Amino acid sequence: MEKSLNKILKGYKSFRDKYAHGDRSVMQYLSKYGQKPEMMVIACCDARVDPALILQCDPGDLFIVRNVANIVPPYEKDEAHHGTSAALEFGVSFLKVKHLVLLGHSQCGGIKALLNKCDSNKNDFITNWVSLIKTEDSDQLNADEYAKLALKKSYQNCMTFPWIKEKVINKELIVHLWFFDIKTGQIFAHSDVSNTYEPLVVGSTNANTCHH
Repeated sequence: MEKSLNKILKGYKSFRDKYAHGDRSVMQYLSKYGQKPEMMVIACCDARVDPALILQCDPGDLFIVRNVANIVPPYEKDEAHHGTSAALEFGVSFLKVKHLVLLGHSQCGGIKALLNKCDSNKNDFITNWVSLIKTEDSDQLNADEYAKLALKKSYQNCMTFPWIKEKVINKELIVHLWFFDIKTGQIFAHSDVSNTYEPLVVGSTNANTCHH
């Protein structure tokens, strides 16, 4: 435990040295001018899947929401508390991001909980949350295949938000479905043309797949 804490503290020092020291530091700039990210990412809480680390981004580059199994819930305008939906509204309507990435991954514990039909009596929230991406195909797919299918379900849920749908139709927002393989450290992007996940290649058209 002490070793882990020391690693974290050393990392904090490195962050300060790189981004916060000096009169022209990145953090001073961001404090003065605010955040203006062009990309928003819906990612999983999994400790192995950190979007900023995977994409090697600097502070201010990404607007990130993380939840169990990187789920986008459907649009529900009621008195309940909707954390992911609130973040989507802020990113899309207020920050006006141009890209929305739904980032799934292999070996997802939330997906496994859904497929293994985990006992709802043993948790307060997980079972109900992952039920948002339940489909009739759940018994026929392994966890990784289902995680990719769940990305499509989250995309469908995205399009129930009127202000997301409007921006997608007007080509002001591009929605990407990406799947990160933990073992290889590789991202696969969904292609509308082939209806499959293909290796993400920098500079290629599959990095800019637009869903309608």
